[in-house]
Amino acid sequence: MAVNTVRPQNIRPKANTLREVPQVEPPRAPRKPRQKGTSLFELLDRYTKVDFFFADGLPVRYLPKVLFLMGVVLFYIGNTHYAERTLRQIDKTKSETEDLRADYTTLKSDYMEASKQSEVARNVAPSGLVESSSPPIQVIVGKNEY
Repeated sequence: MAVNTVRPQNIRPKANTLREVPQVEPPRAPRKPRQKGTSLFELLDRYTKVDFFFADGLPVRYLPKVLFLMGVVLFYIGNTHYAERTLRQIDKTKSETEDLRADYTTLKSDYMEASKQSEVARNVAPSGLVESSSPPIQVIVGKNEY
């Protein structure tokens, strides 16, 4: 027997303890025999041959390597999910940015149109304001008159 293995031990109950009575299952209808080699697990069992690892019990010496490998696989799966979620967020943000850019362009063109002199004059005409037809007068203040 290998040193780094855990072998299940046959423990018999003591003479003065209660023993469980085995349950008898009702008879089942006979199953149709399956063809050998059609199941995925049967194929894996046929071609992988890992039963010799467990012939002397559970090999404890491989346990750290198996746990490390499981940790790496879990990290890889988690990293893949994180990357996919990040890509979905990026796509969502891109579409929102395109919508906002279109809104900005529309609002900017409306503002530029509304700020023209002719549009301003037409919009303030109902309130009684009229555009001046005379040019502005320049006021010149002398140097000593401050």
